[in-house]
Order: sequence, then C-alpha cells, then structure tokens
Amino acid sequence: MRVLVVEDEQRLAAHITEGLRDQGMAVDVSHDGDDGDDALYKIRLHGSYDVVVLDRDLPGRTGDEICGELAGSDRAPMILMLTALAGIEDRVTGLALGADDYLGKPFSFAELVSRIKSLGRRGRSHAATVTRGELTMDTVRRAVSRAGRPIILTAKEFAVLEVLLAADGAVVSQEQLLHRVWDEHADPFTNTVRVTVNRLRRKLGEPAVIEILIGSGYRITA
Repeated sequence: MRVLVVEDEQRLAAHITEGLRDQGMAVDVSHDGDDGDDALYKIRLHGSYDVVVLDRDLPGRTGDEICGELAGSDRAPMILMLTALAGIEDRVTGLALGADDYLGKPFSFAELVSRIKSLGRRGRSHAATVTRGELTMDTVRRAVSRAGRPIILTAKEFAVLEVLLAADGAVVSQEQLLHRVWDEHADPFTNTVRVTVNRLRRKLGEPAVIEILIGSGYRITA
C-alpha cells in the first residue's frame, strides 16, 4: 500500500511516517507550506496513492481545499482527514468535502493504522482473504500460509506478495513493485526488488508460485 502523509507539523509527520513504514507501507511525506502545492504535485507525479492522510489545519491552502480538489479528480485516492476539530459538525463537514474517513487529534496510532488499512481495502475493493491455489493471504491479520503451513514474512515481503496477488496472474514489473512497495526515495537502479522477490520465493517453497519473466517482471502462477 502506498500512502501520502500531508502534515505540516514535522515531528508528527515523522512519527506517522516511521510507524507506517514499520507496517510495510510505502510512505511519502508532504509538509506543505503557504501555497499547498507540494501535496498536489506529489499526487500528480506518482498518481497511484492508495490513501492520503491529510491534515485539515494546514497553513496557506487548507486541507479542506486540497480535499476538495482531490475528491473531484479522476482516480482519486482514499482520504483520511486528521484534525483537532473533532466535533460532530466538524466530522460532517469534513466528510461532505469528500474525505472518506475522519480522525480527531490526538489519536491512537493503532487506530490510525487500522483506518488506513481499511481505506486501502475499500479503495482497491480487495477481499480481506485472498486465495490462489495453495496460497492464502489474510490482509487483516497479515498472515500467509501455503497448504495450511504458516509462512513468516517481513513487511516488505508481505507487501510484494500482496501486490502480486492483487494483479491476479498479470505480470508486475520491477518498476511497478518499486513504486508500490517502496517510497519516492527508493533508488530506481537498486536490486532490492530482485533480492526481496527471491527471498520471498524461497520462503513460499516448491513448486515456485512466483514466476520470473526475464525482462518483464513477476507474476503469481495458477
């Protein structure tokens, strides 16, 4: 899952970002400023965020204005609005602007993670449990098994497998995996995708369920 955090309070943004990355998410950050253009630029540049965590109380262009622009765009990401204004009327207003969920500050980090994951599933219309042959992934419990045998994966391995399963047999290129699983600072020339996929294939066991297509990418076999 790829997430954009739009928060001008840098310490809070860093805390959220670090925690979400620990959950295996690819996270970019916009502190925005007086013009509010940075967040919109990142969204136009990358174009495929699953969830935008948007501070409502930004300086300059407000979170309300950014939310309105995002909600009215094609392929709009799911929007989780954060704000110190947590009254009922404030929530109603935020949702009316196009936000998909609304969380008041201060908040529990565990609740934030849960809401982001829920929005990610809604946005992609993914079932909580995905089964392909002997392979089963529970995206809520973050559990993977093959023929009933539990398989322990790192956060990045889990995220790579989630993207491949979501492709439903279609080929996913190395560049697509890098874009979906890592963040905007990932080196496009790194071999981290290949290393992660090879490690994942070994953990999933034989016969291999991830097919490598030289020069094209990877796909889940039937």
